[in-house]
Amino acid sequence: MAGVQDQLEIKFRLTDGSDIGPKAFPAATSVATLKESVLAQWPKEKENGPRTVKDVKLISAGKILENNKTLGECQSPLCDIPGGVTTMHVVVQPPPLEKA
Repeated sequence: MAGVQDQLEIKFRLTDGSDIGPKAFPAATSVATLKESVLAQWPKEKENGPRTVKDVKLISAGKILENNKTLGECQSPLCDIPGGVTTMHVVVQPPPLEKA
């Protein structure tokens, strides 16, 4: 496929407008691996951070990305700018409240 790069520069935009990254990932990287990276790099001073990969949703070009897909499969033609950085939005799904 023309225009698909081996490495994609991605930054993760958190709900408060701050960013994690940018960082280069191979196009074969799974969405689940990206979520693990977000979890590992999550700023410790931020409240309500994700506890597990299941708490994290990644959104790119208006679509929620599925864990079993690779970056190459999720890449939008709109985001395919040579040397550009793709911004993915991070949504933390709060854990369910425990009933007392």
